[in-house]
Amino acid sequence: MKRLSLALMGIGFIHLALAADLSDIYHQAQRNDAAYASARAAYRAGVEKLPQGRAGLLPQASLNASVLNNNTSSSVFGDRSYTSRGVGITVIQPIYRKQNWEHYEQAKQQVSVAEAQLASAAQDLILRTAQAYFDVLQSQDNLNFVRAQKAAIGEQLAQARRNFEVGTATITDSNEAQARSDLASAQEIAALNDLQIKQRALQRIIGKLPPRLDVLGDKLQLAPPNPASIDAWIARAEQDSPALKAQRAGYEIAQREVERNRAGHYPTLDAVASYSDNRNQNFGGFQVNTKNAVIGVELNLPLYQGGLVGSRVREAVANQDKAREDLEDARRQVDLNTSQAYLGVTSGEAQVKALEQALLSSQTSLDSTRLGLEVGVRTTVDVLNAQQQMYSAKRDLAAARYNYILSSLRLKAAAGTLSETDLGEVDKWLVSSE
Repeated sequence: MKRLSLALMGIGFIHLALAADLSDIYHQAQRNDAAYASARAAYRAGVEKLPQGRAGLLPQASLNASVLNNNTSSSVFGDRSYTSRGVGITVIQPIYRKQNWEHYEQAKQQVSVAEAQLASAAQDLILRTAQAYFDVLQSQDNLNFVRAQKAAIGEQLAQARRNFEVGTATITDSNEAQARSDLASAQEIAALNDLQIKQRALQRIIGKLPPRLDVLGDKLQLAPPNPASIDAWIARAEQDSPALKAQRAGYEIAQREVERNRAGHYPTLDAVASYSDNRNQNFGGFQVNTKNAVIGVELNLPLYQGGLVGSRVREAVANQDKAREDLEDARRQVDLNTSQAYLGVTSGEAQVKALEQALLSSQTSLDSTRLGLEVGVRTTVDVLNAQQQMYSAKRDLAAARYNYILSSLRLKAAAGTLSETDLGEVDKWLVSSE
């Protein structure tokens, strides 16, 4: 019994290793996708902007030490050789530096940009993974449809040949069925090649050839977007879209850059403290030890720098205008993406329902045509055409169902709300491919 239990556990592990749903593939993508890893590294680099900006507001301390061998020659004291030593420390605390403060505020916004870009990369990974996953499923469906159609054509070809041999049909039916069979063979090769390409595309994301994937079952629940208002989705997107958040932070950085450069005209005020200890200094032929402590404030007022500050201000103002227009362009693009995704969901729902009805009609037409062939009012060509129509309807319905799911995910991504939880909802519609 123990061996049997271990064997069953082993079979279960093998099954888990071979079969994967959308969430499983996404977890592999999180670990292995190079583009997402790059985005995480960029985020880690981006958050370091904050301590770098804060550093300009904190004390700056430096320590210096020296050991010097001195050789002097004097007409009064003659030649002398001695070693002098010194050590000193200096501490500067900025009290008023407008440029440093603006740089610190910019650093806060740069962290916001890094966070928004990482969020955007996370949503992009979900979309890319789902797209690649369903591309593989659709290619598998196309291959299965072509093979099923090829088998059906083979049956019609055999029947046409038998009918020709007994004299109940002409050679035209056999030739037509043979041509359809040859075409189906070519389509099978193309479909198999397309499946391999789609699997390689998924491999690029997860870092290895994909395992057997769960397929879309018959329990797909079609529903309109919630809320069922395109304006509500656009408003949500304008508020939560990571792309817009990054652009808003970029515009804030550009505004701060104008103020930072204008601060080049402003005075700076620092608190300064220093201490030095120098030994064996030569003063008038005497070796002297000195200690010096200094504390106070230091004011610096720039007067003229050759027009550099004014030029930098004008450059920053132009970049601010550019950032404003980039923000407006990004807002319009988000509105467009949201509208397209919303319409993709609503039209996709209607298309799936229409194709489901078209498939039923195509199946009924095929059954009627086959019956007509048996009673002699239809030809083999009519049956082949009806079969092709039915398999085309199946292929179009499968593609429409995948597009409906992807449009739903794109709509949530456009609104900035797409998360791993949404993949879990899609998994409920998937079943094992066994």
